[in-house]
Amino acid sequence: MTDIDDRPHRVVIIGSGFGGLFAAHRLRKMNVEVTMIAQTTHHLFQPLLYQVATGILSQGEIAPATREVLKKAKNTTVLLGEVTHIDVEAKTVKHNVGVLETVTPYDTVIVAAGAGQSYFGHEEYAEFAPGLKSVDDALELRGRIFGALEIAELQEHPEDAEPWMTYVVVGAGATGVEMAGQIRELSRRSLVNDYRNINPKDTRVILIDAGPQVLSAFGGELSLKAKKQLEKMNIEVMLNQMVVGLDEDGVTVKDKEGNEQHIRAKCKVWAAGVAASPLAKHLADQTGTKVDRSGRIECLPDLTLPGHPEIFVVGDMVALDDLPGVAQVAMQGGKYAADQIRRRTQGDKDGPAFKYFDKGSMATISRWKAVAKVGKLEISGFIAFLMWLFIHVLYLVGFQKQISTLGHWFVAFIGRQRAERTITTYQALGALHLISEYDRDQRLRRIIEKDDL
Repeated sequence: MTDIDDRPHRVVIIGSGFGGLFAAHRLRKMNVEVTMIAQTTHHLFQPLLYQVATGILSQGEIAPATREVLKKAKNTTVLLGEVTHIDVEAKTVKHNVGVLETVTPYDTVIVAAGAGQSYFGHEEYAEFAPGLKSVDDALELRGRIFGALEIAELQEHPEDAEPWMTYVVVGAGATGVEMAGQIRELSRRSLVNDYRNINPKDTRVILIDAGPQVLSAFGGELSLKAKKQLEKMNIEVMLNQMVVGLDEDGVTVKDKEGNEQHIRAKCKVWAAGVAASPLAKHLADQTGTKVDRSGRIECLPDLTLPGHPEIFVVGDMVALDDLPGVAQVAMQGGKYAADQIRRRTQGDKDGPAFKYFDKGSMATISRWKAVAKVGKLEISGFIAFLMWLFIHVLYLVGFQKQISTLGHWFVAFIGRQRAERTITTYQALGALHLISEYDRDQRLRRIIEKDDL
């Protein structure tokens, strides 16, 4: 029997996003056993999800298989499962796939489970306005975006087509701005000659935010330039407007004076807020740590939990020094945690506290238009778009993915086409609608059968 002291240090990574992937990659040559547990079988390049939703890219180009990405990391095992329990005393992670339950022990755990969409206490909105945090979300929205125009084409009267040709995006952060911009690009360029009964150029795109600015994280001049560019594209920007109602037929907003307005719209996108993975609260309850309003857990400067140096938390789950919820924080946090593990397994002292290096922020507005902020340098327009292009290609995993993505961008930005427009009738009508129709037919059939008896 092998002496327990001779076995490699066991590291469990929860999540296959930027934090988890960069940690695993950093650990690949160390004398440790790594187990990555994630709810999906892919690593998601989340910043480009809106391009999947609007038909520019396929999901495969931004979501390579995690096993493929880590196939050269011989010390790493990849497992599918939803983590339901982390036992901080027993040092085990319990994860499920359906009824199959697995328990994995660890010496160190890196929790990089990310964040989901927040509806600020109105979870019922999710039924009518999907967020954009996963491949499922992007494909659902693609069906709704393209499907709405298919339904509009079937309407006999223009007033009946209008709500199907009205798109509302809630949240004027980077995701909301990029989504609104691409929906407008679709309607005025890519789809303009594709319909006979409707003119896609008549589509309304409305961007709503409760705050006073577009892209508030950029602030000042860049925020103002972004707003002007959106309005130049005939996107209706509604600021200082809080959503107070949202259903199948539309959105109700209220301004600061208390005036309410109802907007009829069949297709809505929610890009207004995020909430950390429930695992943050799960860990907080066991360790006596606090979570903030967004559900992020308070960490020590070395990204560990008080009294538990073996638990690292990275990325969107971390409440420390007002770190922004961006990919770079997760990447740098994952690498930092891996370096700390290396030091410990080699008998060295822990390194200095985690320090985030801000490499800048950027967001696209439309074809050839973007904004970028790098330190004190603020750039907008075509140069910012080229910077955005370069950075996103650089961080796409896999040379093949980079080449195919560039090809799709060439078709969409230089030309007018969208390579990924495939939707089904099921998606066009909406899963909830079809389910309700099916249920109604089943009930009617049972009544008829009962009467026949």
